[in-house]
Amino acid sequence: MPRPQCARCQRPQRHCLCPLIPSLPSKTSVLILQHSSESRHALNTARLAVLGLLNAELRIGEQFDKDLPMDDGVESYLLFPGEDALSLEELVERPEPRRLIVPDGTWRKARKVLHLNPRLASLPRVALPEGLVSRYRLRKAPMPGALSTIEAIVVALNSLEGGIRFEALLKPFEALIDAQIEAMGSDVFQRNHLPLKG
Repeated sequence: MPRPQCARCQRPQRHCLCPLIPSLPSKTSVLILQHSSESRHALNTARLAVLGLLNAELRIGEQFDKDLPMDDGVESYLLFPGEDALSLEELVERPEPRRLIVPDGTWRKARKVLHLNPRLASLPRVALPEGLVSRYRLRKAPMPGALSTIEAIVVALNSLEGGIRFEALLKPFEALIDAQIEAMGSDVFQRNHLPLKG
């Protein structure tokens, strides 16, 4: 028999994250384009980001070009590294209103989404600063500075809108990770997820 699940955060009822999810306004709108395979993942941080942000939307699939909001007077920027990517400091100088479009999935799947959506891939890109460290203790980062979707959004919004108020988005994220570690047991976590000591 399936465990009762919270309809909002889609976590098991006894691990419901809703009391920790904030309700944060932002001048910057956030559109997350989630690869369809990621939507079924237990550690789905994109859903948490959208639940915690009043000015955010989640779309799921692989083909997005036909439905991209391009002609609504809001400048869209792709939060994804690239050769000519702007820094967040440079983006602050650009006129508002602005929209961050955030691909969500593994790096391979995110690149596939860009390959399948030339209009999306042609948007100006914005990159996070170097040297960031993820709090995502359950996934090995594919490269230095790689963050989960929710962490990347928090860094970007804090930089664009000043202060650290978007850190509140990370409370349910950290509770989610703690619950997963508890479920797997500390022995399994230490064996599979902690770095080996040299």
